[in-house]
Amino acid sequence: MKHGLGRGLSALMEEVAGTAPLSAPPRNIAVASIDPRPGQPRKHFDAAAMAELVESIRHAGVLQPLLLRPNKPDNGRYEIVAGERRWRAAQAAGLHEVPALVRDLQDNQAAEFAIVENVQRADLNPIEEADAYARLHYDYHYSHENIASGVGKSRSHVTNMIRLRDLPEGVLDAVRGGKLAMGHARALLGHPEAEALAAKAIAGGWSVRQVEAAVKVGVPAKPKRAAAPRDENVAALEAQLGEALGLRVRIEEGVVSLHYSDLDQLDLICARLGGEGRF
Repeated sequence: MKHGLGRGLSALMEEVAGTAPLSAPPRNIAVASIDPRPGQPRKHFDAAAMAELVESIRHAGVLQPLLLRPNKPDNGRYEIVAGERRWRAAQAAGLHEVPALVRDLQDNQAAEFAIVENVQRADLNPIEEADAYARLHYDYHYSHENIASGVGKSRSHVTNMIRLRDLPEGVLDAVRGGKLAMGHARALLGHPEAEALAAKAIAGGWSVRQVEAAVKVGVPAKPKRAAAPRDENVAALEAQLGEALGLRVRIEEGVVSLHYSDLDQLDLICARLGGEGRF
């Protein structure tokens, strides 16, 4: 059972944030020797904010070290645990090296650290946050309570975020792109026409309450197909069997159903079917 953010990771986070003494000094690592983490929670980088960071790094350098771990197997390369945005900006600014803390972290530790750091910085959009929590839960077997403890959120928040992943991809894309807020998405959960309703909400600029109201109205049920007329031969056989057994008999699509009202009738059926094949 996992227990939130471990003491070692908490201390490491303080080191990275510069609020605690470093257990080992940062090293200058070649930008070309660093690889982004495949499971990085953050998938989207704001272009305007990135341009500002590039300009800042071009003039002042990278002020906060990246957090890296050695690649496995050890091949002289490093994987980013935290600081991919700074690494990308350093590349764009023409830097050949960046300061970094190198720590030997397990997969679950690296995943947890990356998620917690991004959540605390509010760097993730709602779907990235949902994907990050789901990864901790399904890949590393953290309970919702453990995730909540690690990221400083309520258990219900974590549960609701993970549920967002059940929405159609079109709705998820709208949230990723900022066209819908998390409140809109939560209101659409479980709705059979979620994607169509999301499109209407975007086009009409609906508030969350307007979406909730539209969801409550519901969609008309599809009309049921008229029952096909009963085959006369099948109906006659039902009547014949029903008379012989003293029960209501129904035959449809290769299935014979015998309807009994009490256990005595059930015993009678079993006795007759278990005899010599005669009623």
